[in-house]
Amino acid sequence: MSEPVLPDVAPGRVVGVDVARALALLGMMATHLLPGRLGNEVPWPQQLAGGRASALFAVLAGVSIALVSGRTVPVRGRDRAAVSVRLAVRAVLVGALGLALGTVPTVIAIILASYAVLFLLGLPFLGLGARSLAAWAVAWVVAAPVGAHLLRPLLPPHEAGSPQPGDLLRPAHLLSELLLTGYYPAAVWVAYLLAGMALGRLPLARRTTATRVLVVGVVLAVAATVGSRLMLTLPGARAALAATYPDATTPDPSLLTDPASLDATLAHGLSGTTPTGSWWWLVVAAPHSGTPFDLAATIGSALAVTGLCVLLTRTQPRVWAAAFGAGAMTLSLYTLHVLVMAQGWWPDWEMPQDYGDQVLVVVVVGAFFALVPMRGPLESLVAMTSQRVARLLVPPVRPRGAT
Repeated sequence: MSEPVLPDVAPGRVVGVDVARALALLGMMATHLLPGRLGNEVPWPQQLAGGRASALFAVLAGVSIALVSGRTVPVRGRDRAAVSVRLAVRAVLVGALGLALGTVPTVIAIILASYAVLFLLGLPFLGLGARSLAAWAVAWVVAAPVGAHLLRPLLPPHEAGSPQPGDLLRPAHLLSELLLTGYYPAAVWVAYLLAGMALGRLPLARRTTATRVLVVGVVLAVAATVGSRLMLTLPGARAALAATYPDATTPDPSLLTDPASLDATLAHGLSGTTPTGSWWWLVVAAPHSGTPFDLAATIGSALAVTGLCVLLTRTQPRVWAAAFGAGAMTLSLYTLHVLVMAQGWWPDWEMPQDYGDQVLVVVVVGAFFALVPMRGPLESLVAMTSQRVARLLVPPVRPRGAT
């Protein structure tokens, strides 16, 4: 009997990162399709994936940036300029796709426009090594939420819905949404990107490195979660939260009278930002709250998942590459998921019971492209365009004597 045909793994490719990326995609799909809250009960899929899946996605974006910009040794000179152009073009294309998907009639908060801004914000840090990037990430986790808490009252309030092409006519509003007031505030989420870039600068494929990343991630996630819960036991903390949600003028009355409602709100998560009526909000670790405790906890979970995936894929990497081929084409599959979720376009594809079917589609399509092998269509378009523009703007140096 002939052996099954499995995809070759390119030299230097860390299959565990692809597996982690596939898990992030499946987790985000779960938060889109499965119930997030049933009364004061938060189902376990939401507790597991809420906030963590999108954070993992963002951390892995930083890993990808580090891998294409020199891995453990940052690129310099013309090489850095070429990588910067490629990343900038990628950001423009991904951002344009995100704005286009914002017009699709769906309940999903499209992440791609903020994802594109993250790529641009990461460019100044391309020349840094792992330690410097880690130090910047720690500082960002602490300082960015405080700065955002001070700035958001001065900005226009968040508008429900995802950014759309028409928002380009309101650039100040669009920048405010993408950077500070939207579902995925990029100015705060830079912490995820920097943590991922620091991770990508490590020799991640080594067993000892992956083990340390796993352990550090677990410790960080647990410490941040426990620390937040301890802070919320301090006098006046919970009362301040209940009195200022969703804002200082029209608090939710159920939170004032029912402690379980506040617990469910914190377990389910917020909408990217916290109310600014009390500084106590900065000690919560609720999903999508963007607080120091939330950032630390979700960075920790992302490190743990990535380290575990790298360890697991050290054996039979070709099998893992086929089974989780979706992780190598998440841009295409995320777009497909959004289109499938379009309300009124397809019958019965946006209901909770359809989660298993959508997972099956994503896994089968990813495995097919891995086995052929082929890049995802959007991944191919982005890579080809960014490489051509980089060669045009930063042409490679010809060796002496070449004609």
